[in-house]
Amino acid sequence: MKLQRKNRLRALSLGALAVSGALALTACGSDDTSDTTGGSGASSSAKAGNIKCDDAKGQLLGIGSSAQANAVDAWRQAYAQACSGVQINYKPDGSGAGVTAFNQGQVAFAGSDSALKPEEITASKKVCKGGQGIDLPMVGGPIAVAFNVSGVDSLTLDASTLAKIFDSKITKWNDPAIKKLNPEAKLPSTKIQAFHRSDESGTTDNFTKYLKAASPNDWKYEGGKAWQAKGGQSAQGSSGLAQQVKQVDGAISYFELSYAKGIKTVDIDTGASAPVKATTENATKAIADAKVVGTGKDLALELNYATKADGAYPITLVTYEIVCDKGNKADTLAATKSFLTYTASDEGQAVLADLGYAPIPTEINAKVRETVAGIS
Repeated sequence: MKLQRKNRLRALSLGALAVSGALALTACGSDDTSDTTGGSGASSSAKAGNIKCDDAKGQLLGIGSSAQANAVDAWRQAYAQACSGVQINYKPDGSGAGVTAFNQGQVAFAGSDSALKPEEITASKKVCKGGQGIDLPMVGGPIAVAFNVSGVDSLTLDASTLAKIFDSKITKWNDPAIKKLNPEAKLPSTKIQAFHRSDESGTTDNFTKYLKAASPNDWKYEGGKAWQAKGGQSAQGSSGLAQQVKQVDGAISYFELSYAKGIKTVDIDTGASAPVKATTENATKAIADAKVVGTGKDLALELNYATKADGAYPITLVTYEIVCDKGNKADTLAATKSFLTYTASDEGQAVLADLGYAPIPTEINAKVRETVAGIS
């Protein structure tokens, strides 16, 4: 896996595909507890491309989502090669922690898999003097539903069945509802071990929004970053969930596709002509349907989780960079604008698919670039 990542990064350096949503990624949607300042994952061979530093210097601090932590090191290191005067420190403690830190004035940016709520925007005005916090969509991607069931290599589920599994209403893998969707599979009587996030997570928020939108009769919970359904087991961060699925026979969970290396994923029956696989291409098809619902410079998106379009994977998330539209601190403004300009660039967005993420659709990304250019 390390070799594959190094090869990808070498390809980037040779092809000027440099780096993309670094910040978007780090900041956008994650919930791991590892600090990305150490460069543990990415190869230092990544080239800086056409990054413009614009006299940026000092420390750029962020906290937030772990959804894209697998890509953060590559982007951060590429930026550091071009802009050696800037040190980027990002702590992927989760979307909830990121928003809290931002509204307490602790960081220059936050990463979240969920857009700011009205009350969070109101709170941000105390930090963003003369302005407010805004959501900048930087990268998208599929939330894979991953499973580990001995003797089962492929699996199709729909929203109703998933809702019942994660609400402890379907407890055996040979349940008739699962058999109906998988008539050719040899399903064992193994107990289902459904794992959810223990920490507040934008990934949980998006996953449960899908269940609520696509199967409202089976998913009665209000939703949000905190898990609300009954039963199941929990783990910290997307990497924690992935580890549990790898280790536990009968396990099923949800996390970003980038964490599903070597793990089998569920095809989703949306009512389209065929079940839809969790791929970056299929996620991009779904995100292209999104509408900008934020006001002013806020670019919060509304996703269509109940889509039945052929080839559109419905369980997607968009990770946001949260910054002040006005009132950014003078000592971090230049670095913030420089870094976000880089993450929204063509070369930055171009690398996302290879890393398991979906680029932001062109029309939306154009608005992101315009907004970044105007922050002050």
